[in-house]
Amino acid sequence: MSNLQRTQKIEELTQKLSELKTQREKLDAEIRDLAEKRNKLNEQFKNSRIEILEIKNKRDKLNETVKELKQLREKAKADLHLKIEEIKKLKGEIKALAEKKPSKGFQILREEIASIEWKIQTTSLDLKDERELVEHVKQLETQLNIHKKLDQLKQKFLESKIEAKALEANIQHFHKELTENAQKSQQIHLQMLEKIEESKRLKMKADSLHALFLQAKGKTNPVQKELLEISNQIKMLREEIRKEEVKERKKNESAVREELEKKAMEKLKRGEKLTWEEFQLLAEKGMIAQD
Repeated sequence: MSNLQRTQKIEELTQKLSELKTQREKLDAEIRDLAEKRNKLNEQFKNSRIEILEIKNKRDKLNETVKELKQLREKAKADLHLKIEEIKKLKGEIKALAEKKPSKGFQILREEIASIEWKIQTTSLDLKDERELVEHVKQLETQLNIHKKLDQLKQKFLESKIEAKALEANIQHFHKELTENAQKSQQIHLQMLEKIEESKRLKMKADSLHALFLQAKGKTNPVQKELLEISNQIKMLREEIRKEEVKERKKNESAVREELEKKAMEKLKRGEKLTWEEFQLLAEKGMIAQD
C-alpha cells in the first residue's frame, strides 16, 4: 500500500472516528439523563418509604389507643354488670325489709324510746315493771333498727344507681372515642396502602430506567472498542507512512550521495580541485587518503 493510499485510508478512518465519537457522546448524554432520572426516582422511593413508616407508626399508635379503650370499655361493662347485680340485690333486700317496716315512724319510735328510758332513770319502779319497760325498749329499738337499715339500703341503692349511670356514661364515652380512633386508623391505613402502591410504582420505574441505563452502558462498549481499534489503525498507518517516508528519504539521500561521489571521482580523475564535502565523501569510501 502506497502512502497516498494510506493517507486516504486515514482520512476515511478519521471520518469514521468522528462519527463514532458523536455516537458515543450521544450515548453518554443518554446515560447521564437516564442516571439522573433513575436517581431522582430512587430518592423519591426512599422518601416514600420514610413517609410510609411515619404513617404506619401513626396508625399503630391509634390502634394501641383503640386497644386500650376497648379494655377500658370492657372493664366498665363488667363493673356495670356487677353494679346491676348489686342494685338488684339491694332492691330485693329493700323489698323484703319494707315488708317488716313498723307502722310507727322513725321519729315516733325514737321519742318513745327516749321517754321510756327517762322514766326508767327517774321513776322508782319495782323489778317486774322495770324489766317490762326494758323489754319494750328492746322491741322499739328493733323496730327503729329496721328503719335505720332500710334507710342505709335505700342510700346504698341510690349511690349504686348513680355509679351505674356513671359507668354507662363511661361506656358510651369509651365507645365513642374507640369508634373515632378506629375510623381514623382505618383512614390512615388506606392512606398507607396508597403510599405503598405509589412506592411500588416508583421502584418499578426506577428499576426500568436502571435497565435502560445498563443497556445504554452496554452500547458504549462496542463503540469504545471500535474507537480504540480505529485509533490504533490510524496510528499504525501513520507509523507506516513515517517509516516509508524515512525509507524514501534515505533512498533519495543515498542516490544523491552516489551522484556526488561519482562527480567527485570524475573531478579527481580530471585533476580538478575537490570541495571539502566531495573530499569527505571520497575519504569515507576509502577512495583517497585523508592525510
